[in-house]
Amino acid sequence: MTALVIAEHDNATLKSSTAHTVTAAAQCGGAVHVLIAGHHCSAAAQAAAKLAGVAKVLVADAAYFADGLAENVAEQALALAKDYSHILAPATAYGKNITPRIAAKLDVAQISEITKIDSPDTFERPIYAGNAIATVQSADAIKVITVRTTGFDAAAASGSAPVENLTAVADVGKSTFVSREVAKSDRPELTAAKIIVSGGRGMGSGDNFKILEPLADKLNAAMGASRAAVDAGYVPNDWQVGQTGKIVAPQLYIAVGISGAIQHLAGMKDSKTIVAINKDPEAPIFSVADYGIVGDLFEVVPQLVKELG
Repeated sequence: MTALVIAEHDNATLKSSTAHTVTAAAQCGGAVHVLIAGHHCSAAAQAAAKLAGVAKVLVADAAYFADGLAENVAEQALALAKDYSHILAPATAYGKNITPRIAAKLDVAQISEITKIDSPDTFERPIYAGNAIATVQSADAIKVITVRTTGFDAAAASGSAPVENLTAVADVGKSTFVSREVAKSDRPELTAAKIIVSGGRGMGSGDNFKILEPLADKLNAAMGASRAAVDAGYVPNDWQVGQTGKIVAPQLYIAVGISGAIQHLAGMKDSKTIVAINKDPEAPIFSVADYGIVGDLFEVVPQLVKELG
């Protein structure tokens, strides 16, 4: 029984989501191999080889893998599939684009967003915006899985697995890479940040989000938002935390002016420490908060910044 992890990377670096997925793969009970499909991707391969629990890194290097086109990466994984009992990828936009193609061609049922592994064929995943946990048992010979990375610790960089070069499959030719626009920010990436400061509808306007910037600067934090704030046009879509946004689990999550709708809680309730600031003492966010401050955010946030020196 061996598991194959499809690594998320940018050829030069390995995304942290891969380290979390390796931990999940190791809990499936067998050896763990990692597939790096990219171009000039030796740096990413070496990073994967250092992850604890990885027995082997498989590298498929070709120009048409450079931008992670799902059709090509899926085809490379399918070429290896018969040797594996589990194929796993992180439940990110990257992983979610690849695994359904693999599952469809293998004619198996994909198991999505798992947060726990009970046994090699039994997995737990949240449903109903995280209000219930479904236990799913699969009889498929090859189990295709996406991993909610907040449910598993990242594998440590303490290994030294061998790296094996593969013969790359041919370019499927069904899609071509056109361009990519990457948002630039001096702040940490939202899904990888250790501290996040998020604002909600209670901020009142996009301009008022500037009140949170000094707090985020003091803490070297990423900035996020609830769907209500995003839908109101206060901040960009890529700030959204929640069931239909980004799933995060930082060491510290500060929710400012966020009431705590179920959909938002589903995206951040696994945070290690949650601090809520809201003028409504009955706001649902306080039900998951470790520390709550009932007060006017326009007074409380500047006071916090002042206390932080």
